[in-house]
Amino acid sequence: MWSALKAALTSAPSSTPLPRIALIVLGLLFAPASGHAQDRRQNTPGQFDFYVLALSWSPSFCAAAQERGSSAVRQPQCAERSYAFVVHGLWPQYASGFPEYCQVPAPRLDRAIVASMMDLMPAPRLIFHEWDRHGTCSGLAPRAYFETVRKARAVVKIPERFLGLGEPLTVSPAEVEQAFVDANPGLTTSAISIGCDDKRLKDVRVCLGRDFQFRDCGEVERRSCRRESLEMPPMRGS
Repeated sequence: MWSALKAALTSAPSSTPLPRIALIVLGLLFAPASGHAQDRRQNTPGQFDFYVLALSWSPSFCAAAQERGSSAVRQPQCAERSYAFVVHGLWPQYASGFPEYCQVPAPRLDRAIVASMMDLMPAPRLIFHEWDRHGTCSGLAPRAYFETVRKARAVVKIPERFLGLGEPLTVSPAEVEQAFVDANPGLTTSAISIGCDDKRLKDVRVCLGRDFQFRDCGEVERRSCRRESLEMPPMRGS
């Protein structure tokens, strides 16, 4: 792009007005890169290849929120009740890239649906956000989408070592991946990705076909955390 920009500037006649040169520069800067073309179905509801089920380690979210002094620490998942892995979202994906905000404004989300999901997603604002950004791309009505979230969550078994975690645990991303692979027949390391911040495990992302079978997802897996070790804070109240 920079070579094209230089050529545009050097080839412009000296009489070319500065505003016109500026327009040329802006056009080059904001032109879509050919190597990153959008999927032809981009943001068409119901048109996607597979799902990513994102499971957030709730103690890490609450610890980070507390350090930032964020109001998020007052959300239900950070109250006295202990939460371990909670559903962050169920995200429609393309083989390359993903759709988002497929209906603007999004169809109204009934608060009864929000209340019904609090056992899996104990943060009302998160539920509304996930519907607006990802659920609208599923091609499903709100109730059907969140029923799909529940079905997807039921497919993934949480490794026993992460249940009722009462003490801080230090793990590597590879150890977390392998624990999930061992606990879930048919799941491979090519179908799972680990999310982290600068020191903690943030989430585990599992790729599922539209038939809820585990499937490989190279682009998602390649974004997995590469840190040598991560902290898993204990469950609150433990």
